[in-house]
Amino acid sequence: MANIFAAYEKGKVGGVADLVFGPRGEAASATVLNQLFAYYNISENTKLTIGKFNTFLGYEVISPTGNFNYSTSYLFSNGPFSHTGLKADFTLSEDFSLMLGVFNQTDVTEFNPDGSYAIGAQLGYSSQFLNLLYDKAGLGFEIDYTGGFDATEDFYIGINAAYADNEGEGFYGVDIYPQYSASESLTIGLRGEYFQTQSDAVTDDPSVVAITLTGSYAIDEDLIIKPEFRLDSGSEDIFIDTDLMATKSLGSFVLAAIYKF
Repeated sequence: MANIFAAYEKGKVGGVADLVFGPRGEAASATVLNQLFAYYNISENTKLTIGKFNTFLGYEVISPTGNFNYSTSYLFSNGPFSHTGLKADFTLSEDFSLMLGVFNQTDVTEFNPDGSYAIGAQLGYSSQFLNLLYDKAGLGFEIDYTGGFDATEDFYIGINAAYADNEGEGFYGVDIYPQYSASESLTIGLRGEYFQTQSDAVTDDPSVVAITLTGSYAIDEDLIIKPEFRLDSGSEDIFIDTDLMATKSLGSFVLAAIYKF
């Protein structure tokens, strides 16, 4: 995927236009218009944003420049991607923050087909975030925790856990992201994930355990090379192997080049 990102600010107001090209970005954003919003800094501690913007839920984002692992988690793939609406961000103190928002139906960002709306909130404390979203016409109710901490100067652990339910249909899961900085240029990270779907119509809902090992080597400030091994193991035959046969597990390798400027 490729992003063209433009931002401008003058005084208390500004705007962002974010275009995305390629299958990864277009699968998440539905159109090439990934984000388009304006904002107004009412005060030093209060900011209003209106338009289309990427979701506040989850650990991972659409652009690979914002993630450590190149492939994405099941929590990311099943959670919301974008919202169209109005949100207010409040800086409550040096450590606490609060966001409140009203949006169109989740991921239906170009129009409102049935007049339904979603509401969302985020409470942040020292880089730990508790996210809430209620969207009866879409995901239903979702609660999401995103955060992490530095175990040592070179060892970081990220965490993402989420639960979503809409009248018995939904999912839940947890992701752990340990990352070790071997040098200024090389970081090695692991994503361990457990993901479970739930449905009243299914007796045994399928679950997945996925392990992703990623190396991140920065050639300079702009170019990052990422080799990645991934193994997904399901509770039933939910994958397709190289012989086009159904299988419970699937291994993969990808070599990614990420360039930003």
